[in-house]
Amino acid sequence: MRVEITALVVASQHAYEGRPADGPRPAPEPPLRDEVRVRAGHGIVGDRYAGRPAHARAAVTLLAAESLDHLRTVLGDVVEATATPRPARCNIVLRGAPVDALAAPGRGGTGALFALDSGGGAVRFRAHRAAAPCRWMDTEIGDGACAALGGRGGVRCEPLDDGVLRLGPAELTILEPAAAAPQTALPPTAAPQTAAPLTAAPRRSATPGAAPPDAGHGPSGGGPAPSAAAL
Repeated sequence: MRVEITALVVASQHAYEGRPADGPRPAPEPPLRDEVRVRAGHGIVGDRYAGRPAHARAAVTLLAAESLDHLRTVLGDVVEATATPRPARCNIVLRGAPVDALAAPGRGGTGALFALDSGGGAVRFRAHRAAAPCRWMDTEIGDGACAALGGRGGVRCEPLDDGVLRLGPAELTILEPAAAAPQTALPPTAAPQTAAPLTAAPRRSATPGAAPPDAGHGPSGGGPAPSAAAL
């Protein structure tokens, strides 16, 4: 798939800390680059998330250029100058790629495995969770930017190869599409057991001349009950 790398962003420190109303920390150097060096299992050399174990699966963030176009469409001219890659703070901005569809769908899903080649050789990435926009977008881009980026915030990725990426035309190859978690099959439900109806034991008719079952057993369990004359 032919795409275009429209921006490469490397920020050596976190700019969005504290309260958005206080504004971002000043960048020690310009974050926009013409090319970046990617290291497998590390991230983009010089970026704030590179080499941090807690961010190993989210070291590189991709954003669709169409998401920034969407901001301009929804919010109008007021964000024309601010809806740019720099305040969005995503490392790689691609045009013509289904960036948000690369993320792992739902709990337990698997993100896409893809390769990006801008002329210096293919660099593979494993996509993981979607990148959620934060309230800083309202401060740095314009009111309503955070909500407008819902579902369009890009994807966090883990680099699997060393390589170099440059601005301009590139080839995106999806090696494995994102996939939802497999459904766990439930065991078959056993049919309820129906209890057999209780049937009374058949009563035996008394044999003519036979003594009843309790004959010869008085109240005390001994011999025949005493007659009234004997009392």
